[in-house]
Amino acid sequence: MLLLFSGLCLCSIVSCQRYTSVPGSPYNISTDNKGVLKAVLHGAYSFNNQTNDAFLFKPSAIEKAERQLVKGFKYILEVDLSRTVCLKKRHKEADLANCKFQPDGLLQQTFHCDFEVWTMPWLRFMKTTYFVCSPSD
Repeated sequence: MLLLFSGLCLCSIVSCQRYTSVPGSPYNISTDNKGVLKAVLHGAYSFNNQTNDAFLFKPSAIEKAERQLVKGFKYILEVDLSRTVCLKKRHKEADLANCKFQPDGLLQQTFHCDFEVWTMPWLRFMKTTYFVCSPSD
């Protein structure tokens, strides 16, 4: 009886510390994760396609990344996007890695963005389902 009571006490202590998230809920993931980096780029492409800015923007910082198991993965991201020196008319989205950021001055601008990107890697499917951006201070 004492052994059973001790086991119950120990289980209640361990369970409080062991389970921090519910299955199927978003969980933190490294900002260096390959899937995160692909999702961030996809979000940046979505941003560039929906702005009237003459220049392309690219990720300058990944503040937070979460992943949720859905029908595939949903990446929930906080990202800073900064204006590059590359004009949209002269560069393709694939060239984003070769675009340098604007130097300090009037054209330098950064947006803080919240993205949600849904991916099904086995189908090579990726879609930005949500994004909202606001100018950084």
